[in-house]
Amino acid sequence: MASSVAAVSNTIKKPSLRSGMGKKLAVAVALSIGIGSWFYAAIQPPPTRPCGSVGGPPVTAPRIRLRDGRHLAYAETGVPKETARFKLIFCHGFSSSRLDGIRASPEIMKELAVYIVSYDRAGYGESDPNPRRSLRSEASDLEELADALELGNRFFLIGFSLGGHAVWASIKYIPWRLAGAALLAPVINYRWPGFPTNLSRAAYKQQHVGDQWALRIAYYMPWLLHWWMTQPWLPTSTVIKGTTHLPNLFDEQMRDLAISNGMLQKRRELATQQGVYESYYRDMMVMFGKWEFDPMDLHPPPFPVHLWHGDEDGIVPVTLQRYICRRLGWIDYHELSITGHYLSAVPGFGDLVLKTLLVQPSD
Repeated sequence: MASSVAAVSNTIKKPSLRSGMGKKLAVAVALSIGIGSWFYAAIQPPPTRPCGSVGGPPVTAPRIRLRDGRHLAYAETGVPKETARFKLIFCHGFSSSRLDGIRASPEIMKELAVYIVSYDRAGYGESDPNPRRSLRSEASDLEELADALELGNRFFLIGFSLGGHAVWASIKYIPWRLAGAALLAPVINYRWPGFPTNLSRAAYKQQHVGDQWALRIAYYMPWLLHWWMTQPWLPTSTVIKGTTHLPNLFDEQMRDLAISNGMLQKRRELATQQGVYESYYRDMMVMFGKWEFDPMDLHPPPFPVHLWHGDEDGIVPVTLQRYICRRLGWIDYHELSITGHYLSAVPGFGDLVLKTLLVQPSD
């Protein structure tokens, strides 16, 4: 009897420690996969809404077709192209579009016989997004635009604010196509190797903590940028929020006016109508990511280059701009006293830029 009881008890296996650990491991793996899947889905940007597609914004502007099949939308001002003495391309800044130009007076444009074309950079306004956008692609888009519009072998180029990176790229990659270039309060990358570490670090630390984090994510983890920028509990860009501290009174007044009359909102709606990721965030990844070259290593180009900057710019530190222009002695640097970032709104500034850039001493 005792032996039979022992035999039965031997057939009843006690739960092993290994079996319990296996179940816990399985739960942990399943939980990790679930969290990972959720996070992967969360960081994916929403699908773009290309202009002219089903459910997308309508195409209202003239556009050219690029070699890769994308379209660039553009707007023309000045004298007719056929009678123009000077032909110029304008590159808009962050949160802008082809409708933002140099704001020169009709009288000056007629006097100088200048034709100006401004365009929506890739992903902005009515230009198709470019998921492979880079500095080189910016220069390529410019060159194809000039060819499609038959601007000739050489043309003038102006870039405002973040649009300045297209000018740097063109000086690097297509210098033979440029007759002259102007950079208006161009945005800088704090991680350009040519900056002394102490100088760039000091300027970087002066930025709002949200802007520091936005630039840090754009550089180190661009794949996380969309998710980061959409989290209200995380520090994000004050430029996008429209809350950047502007030390220049005129800048502050212009921003307040644009907010109160709804113009700022209208501009942003046009700029981001195909999606904020392919416009704003793609811009940030290209501008503040890892550059293919350092502008401070560029060789003197065979054409004049001018750079204007305000000494009270609250978005781009003037200290870094001064350093760049000291390093690149071939740039004609024009520092504007008691002036902020929004140079195009300064009365008479557009006329000044055109006359300085286009009218050479020998003219």
